Order: sequence, then C-alpha cells, then structure tokens
Amino acid sequence: MHQVIMLMPSRLEEIIGVTFHDPLLLQSAFVHRSFMHEHPERVPGLSSNERLEFLGDAVLNFLTAAWLFVRYPDRSEGELTSLRSALVKTTTLAGFARELDLGTYIRISRGEDTPAARNRDALLADIFEAVLGAIYLDQGVEGVSLFVTPFLERQMKTIEEGGGEVNYRTQLQEVAQARYSQTPTYRVIDEDGPAHQRVFTMEVRLGEQVLGIGRGLNKQAAAQTAAQEALQRLAVVEDDPA
Repeated sequence: MHQVIMLMPSRLEEIIGVTFHDPLLLQSAFVHRSFMHEHPERVPGLSSNERLEFLGDAVLNFLTAAWLFVRYPDRSEGELTSLRSALVKTTTLAGFARELDLGTYIRISRGEDTPAARNRDALLADIFEAVLGAIYLDQGVEGVSLFVTPFLERQMKTIEEGGGEVNYRTQLQEVAQARYSQTPTYRVIDEDGPAHQRVFTMEVRLGEQVLGIGRGLNKQAAAQTAAQEALQRLAVVEDDPA
C-alpha cells in the first residue's frame, strides 16, 4: 500500500514554487473527494479539490488561448485551437504534474490508494488544474500566468521540435473513417529548393476529392500541414448547411 506523504503548507509551497497568502487553498488542491468522504475529521477547514479543478480548468484555457494569440499572430483560429488542445489535454497536464511529483502528495482514500492510481493521467491532470485554481483564488490571473507560462513554453518548444506534435494525420484519419468510412491518401505533387533543403508539397485526398495541400521540409511535415488544412475544410463543410 502506498503511504501518503502528509506535508506542511510551506513544503507544498516549496514544491510548486508559489508562496500563498492562504495556505488552506493549496492544501485543498491536494484533497481527493474519496479522502474527504473517508476522513472528514482529518481535513478540517478544507474541501475536496473538485471545485478548484473546475476553476483551474477555466483559467488555464483562457490563459493558454491568450498566450497563443499573442505568441502566434499569424496563426489561424483553427491552428490556435489545435495548439491549445495539445497544450491543455489530459496527458500534457499529467506530464506537468509529474514534473513536480504532485501525485505523491494527493490525499486519497485507502481503498483507492495505489501507486498506479497516483500515476493515472486523469488524477494528475486534475491535481494540476486544482493547483491552478488555488493560485487564482489566492493571487489572481497574474499569479497563475507566472506559474503556468514556463510549462506552456517548454511544451510548445517540444511541439515545435516535432515531439508531442499535434497529430493532424491521425485526427483526419479518425474523422474520415467515422464520417465517410474512407481512409485519406497522400501524394507528393511537387519538390523544389536546393538539394540540401528540399521543400515538399503534398496533397491529401478522400476518394477523388483533394481536401488539403501542405508544404514542409520533409514529407512528414508536408503531410501534417495538408491534413491540418483538410480538417479545417471538413469543419467548414460540416457546419455549412448548403
């Protein structure tokens, strides 16, 4: 059985790098509802982290959208939406929580307390969002921005370098198979540039219809851009009653 590590407020603040005016807010972020139901007497003055998680999710989505809007002035609404989804999805937030080892400190019921449970993506993402909610209540949106922006910057760098990239090809395949029972096909339609820096242009088709065209320094990047354009076009088509 995994033994929960009970921490003083100052230690929690040290772990996340934020000093709270009201330490009870931070402590509440680490109280799972199962622990609250099992041991209400052990967390006097605290609440479970569900409400903080709800608030933190809303603040995170706003700050991420605003951050992307300023950082990428030339990106389309569809591109910004895809990037935001990649930055705030459960697996990404769970990764942020693992960086701080937050799962070790969550107060959870004895029946649910296992190493596997503490490492679940959903639980870790919830803790991270609850911490954001606690910071917001204690220090406002600026406090949350100071805390979360370094995480967003590191993850965005990973995406830009090709790791953790938004996989538009997979998304397009899932949409095409679900809606039309077809699999997209890709074809190189042009190559240009010097031999050491070729630029590829690829098209993606669904049946005989060209849905998107993309360019990139390799075929994979060009296919990703073509798939992204196709997804945007399909969204327009689906939303257009004509």
